[in-house]
Amino acid sequence: MTLRKKAALITDYLLGARLVRFFLFGFLIAVFSLTLFPVLVETKYDYRVGDVADRDIKAPVDFFIQDRKATGLSQKEAAAAVRAVYDWDEDRGGKIVERVRSAFGLMDGIMTSGIAPVPISPVAESPEGGVRDSVSALSVISPSSAGPLAAVSPEKTDEASSPALASGPSSGASPGTGPLSRPEKPPEMVRERIREMKSNFEDRLGIQVGSGAFRVLEKEMFPSRISRLIVQVVSEIMNNGVVGNKEGLLKEGAAGIRLRNIRTQEENTVTNLKQFYGLDQAKTMVRIVAQPLVKDMNYNLVNLVVDISQRLIEPNITLNQKETRDRKHKAAKAVSPILHQIKAGEMLLREGERVSEAQLVKLTSLEKQTRKEERHARNAGLLLLVVLFTLAVYFILQYGDRRRILTDNKEVLFLVTMLGLYAFVPGIALRLAASLATGPLRIPDPAMPYGIPLASGAMTVCLFFRFRVAMAFSIILSMHAATSLDNRLDLFLYFFTASVMAAYWIRHCRERRLFIIVGLRVGLLSAFIALGAGLSSGVAGAMTLAWHAVTALISGLLSGVLSAGIVPLLESVFGYTTDITLLEQANLDRPILRRLMMEAPGTYHHSVVVGTMVEAAAAEIGANPLLAKVCGYYHDIGKLRKPLYFVENQADGKNRHDKLAPSMSSLILLSHVKEGVEIARRHKLGRHIIDAIRQHHGTSTIRFFYEKARKLKGDDAVRIENFQYPGPKPKSGENALVMLADVVEAASRTLDNPTPSRVQRLVHDLIGKISAEGQLDDCDLTLRDLNRIGASYTKILNGIHHHRIEYPEQQEKKNGNTADASVDRKPPEPPSPEPEPAGTNGPVRLVHAGNP
Repeated sequence: MTLRKKAALITDYLLGARLVRFFLFGFLIAVFSLTLFPVLVETKYDYRVGDVADRDIKAPVDFFIQDRKATGLSQKEAAAAVRAVYDWDEDRGGKIVERVRSAFGLMDGIMTSGIAPVPISPVAESPEGGVRDSVSALSVISPSSAGPLAAVSPEKTDEASSPALASGPSSGASPGTGPLSRPEKPPEMVRERIREMKSNFEDRLGIQVGSGAFRVLEKEMFPSRISRLIVQVVSEIMNNGVVGNKEGLLKEGAAGIRLRNIRTQEENTVTNLKQFYGLDQAKTMVRIVAQPLVKDMNYNLVNLVVDISQRLIEPNITLNQKETRDRKHKAAKAVSPILHQIKAGEMLLREGERVSEAQLVKLTSLEKQTRKEERHARNAGLLLLVVLFTLAVYFILQYGDRRRILTDNKEVLFLVTMLGLYAFVPGIALRLAASLATGPLRIPDPAMPYGIPLASGAMTVCLFFRFRVAMAFSIILSMHAATSLDNRLDLFLYFFTASVMAAYWIRHCRERRLFIIVGLRVGLLSAFIALGAGLSSGVAGAMTLAWHAVTALISGLLSGVLSAGIVPLLESVFGYTTDITLLEQANLDRPILRRLMMEAPGTYHHSVVVGTMVEAAAAEIGANPLLAKVCGYYHDIGKLRKPLYFVENQADGKNRHDKLAPSMSSLILLSHVKEGVEIARRHKLGRHIIDAIRQHHGTSTIRFFYEKARKLKGDDAVRIENFQYPGPKPKSGENALVMLADVVEAASRTLDNPTPSRVQRLVHDLIGKISAEGQLDDCDLTLRDLNRIGASYTKILNGIHHHRIEYPEQQEKKNGNTADASVDRKPPEPPSPEPEPAGTNGPVRLVHAGNP
């Protein structure tokens, strides 16, 4: 199976499957739900501060209103009561201690490298209180000297090994009993190595060390006493706690803060905020803390210890702004709103009062606190009514008459699309009007619904379908719009009347300017209806009534403009053709028809006559005369491919089928339908014309060539399917009219003496035979319609084949002929045998325009 056939099968399924229709109705219900629920979900009080109330409003139930001002104050108080969160980096001091040890350990390793090991006794205090030789022998901070953050401390050792600070090298060491010892003065090679390692020393220490300070350390041979002093001073300061912004901390006042350990995530409340050092204060405290420890050291070493310690100090307590903000926000949200109860029956607003801000707050609270259960039940009930009403209208349209209007799912899709689009029009129009109506020209709220251009939908539908469909469409759309606008009966009557009259006035639209004319008519009619609705509802004030009329007039004009703009788009999307487009296609000066006139003049004349016949007959049976005429003009354009193989174009009297086999002749005749469809698609003639070309022969048989083939090959060697048109049979009354006119017009040319009685008998015989073959089974023509069609065709053919009077010159040339036999009535010479027309089985010998 080819891809084209698969696509055709899928298309046929989608057009005819009932499941698709259920899906479309489900989509329509979803759209109605979406457009109805936002409006019906709560009772609407469309007032603004300063408006005058048009009615008394009492509280229907007990409800509460929120005191926003008092609630806001409570939320601010709750947020202010939340303590700020500060993060304490417990490991920050330890990391600084490790950097100091690493840096001095690096230099100590260089000082002792390359020197023979000299054992020394265990570390002991020097008589002069000298510096311990081992880098690992560092002092510890006693618990009594630790600040509030006592967890940060240097490495602890045994109490027996805690040395006293000294200024000189240890003298208690004995050779051969301890670690490597240093010389009093390192050799020059070691000094050079120390200078090269200055940058490494600074990297490990984490700060820059000046050249002078580094020379002092080099001169003193990087004594371990210096590192121990720095560790002790820095540890004591960091254990106390250093804050980056002391002023911001003190602003927290007596409420204190929440101090959170970053590593353990434990929190404590701290109220004594002055105990923590600011960064500048911590640097000042370095000299104070170091003063009793370095009183026996020279001035340069003291400054060196203080300078390095000050630059090593870093804040280890910082404000966590995000956590503090989140906690304050959470505390504010946790505050319950402060409410005041309004009792049922309490007067909220009196008629004639100006709406105050407090009254507007009460109305807004009442809208929001209406019981959800009641709203949902009400909404579900209203939606069910709209859906059931829509389904009832659909079944009336589809099955309430012998003529089914919605023949396939494409038409259902069109109507569902239109209903879905126009379901949003009321909401969009009201919002647009509210945004534009500002300043002195503000439109009163009661007048705004009358400006909704809902009649545009009915006008558009009527152009593509019958007036009956447009009226049903108007009922459904008007009911939906009135339901969405507070279930107002006056608006339903307004929308329905305007829509129905708009569809009635536009039903025979043949010119695009008629959109504006109909829009003006609808606007004037709507203005009077709006005035009546305003008076009946007790609208006060001449200005408000005037606005009713003005908005209604504008809605009519907008409906005409909107329809004029949307119709071409729908024609392109759905492949439909309006009477305006048909009128343009009926112009005989169009290129395809002019080409038909030049290349196939016989077919052109035949098509024009068929168009005239079907136009008159369509008017008799209530079909679309313009559509029927256009289909008649274009039904045989496929003969342009091989015009000389059709008898009406054979001017020289030679029949090209005489030299062809019957099967080949039938293929040529059958192909003009397929080629006509291709030409119509290439010229974008529309779906209606394409259907007419495809259906104007139905599934009839080319009887002449079929019988000829049987005589030549025998009954068993010939299949009748090879001599039948592919169809389908006519699906509409207009296409059936084209089929009948095509056969009747071609057959009427074979009458020897086309008197009215002969023409009438021919027409009725051919129509009866075509009907008996079942070619009209798929269309909605009745026997009464067939009689009217036959009478119309007979009248037109009698006009074409009418008799003329004889002039004196013609009587002199008759040479003995009877007086009543004119040249026009003289029987022609016996014609050569010609094929019987397709679609006939009777004894009448006819030539169809589709045969040679």
